[in-house]
Amino acid sequence: MKKWENAMRVSFLALGAGLILASMPVASDAQRADNDILPRSVALQQQGAEAQAKGDLGAAVDFYESALAADPRNRSAIIAMAQVARAQGLPGKSIGLYREALLLDPNDIIALTGQGEALADKGAMELAREKLAEAKRVCKSNCPQVASLERAIANGDSKRVVAAEAIAPKPVATVGTTSQN
Repeated sequence: MKKWENAMRVSFLALGAGLILASMPVASDAQRADNDILPRSVALQQQGAEAQAKGDLGAAVDFYESALAADPRNRSAIIAMAQVARAQGLPGKSIGLYREALLLDPNDIIALTGQGEALADKGAMELAREKLAEAKRVCKSNCPQVASLERAIANGDSKRVVAAEAIAPKPVATVGTTSQN
């Protein structure tokens, strides 16, 4: 009987030790620093940048998506995907991707100004101006990204003026009409 009791005690001790170990904190994604992106994700993002530089936007997106699958906190990969979407003429998709990057870091100047430029591309000038104000608040000195957003807004405003003039009703000119009473 003693052997059986000892075996049970050992089993219970082992079970208890396992439960204690299972409840101990481990270095998980939530405990890593925001800028501590997994190396596999960084490598995939670099491959995406190389494909993008070669003009292969489809492969670039594939690599960026793989980088995000490896580490969803890779804000740079999200921003790169947003830039590709904008280059493909997809400002709505670009705006959404920049929004995701801003959820990870609301003060990311590249994401702020990139989203503002995509909003200007889409014609949402008031929202683009709001992003410009946020970017100026974040970047207190001369930032090239802020200047780029200012140009995009100015270009968008001039396009809207030209478009408004093109659709504005024109006065009808009458030639040779006289009124006879």
